[in-house]
Amino acid sequence: MSIFGTILSKIFPSSHPANTAPAADPAAPPAADPTAAPDAAAAPAAEPVDVEAVLTAMQANTSEQLNWRTSIVDLMKLLGLDSSLGARKELAGELHYTGDTNDSASMNIWLHKAVMEQLAANGGKVPDSLKG
Repeated sequence: MSIFGTILSKIFPSSHPANTAPAADPAAPPAADPTAAPDAAAAPAAEPVDVEAVLTAMQANTSEQLNWRTSIVDLMKLLGLDSSLGARKELAGELHYTGDTNDSASMNIWLHKAVMEQLAANGGKVPDSLKG
């Protein structure tokens, strides 16, 4: 499973379409032909997942104070994921980061924003303050 897929599975319920639908490229543009996926329109819409509430509850259940609201490293730690530079570079590849992965500060800022945007695109309710 991809790192982003693991992030989804940690935040969204297992029955949520983001976890049950076939894995799609998180940075792929939407299909241009609205008739290309007729079953998608017939599927019941899932309730949006309140990403901030889920993460806040997770933070309340840990003794470590993590700045997950702005730090991709702390967000990954909160989710119990490897937050090493290598893992973040892998996540950057999954999300099609085009910047210099050796500039970890810029990459980290971009990653946090991109993850929050992708959570919203997959059915998460993400406040603008978390989208960067």
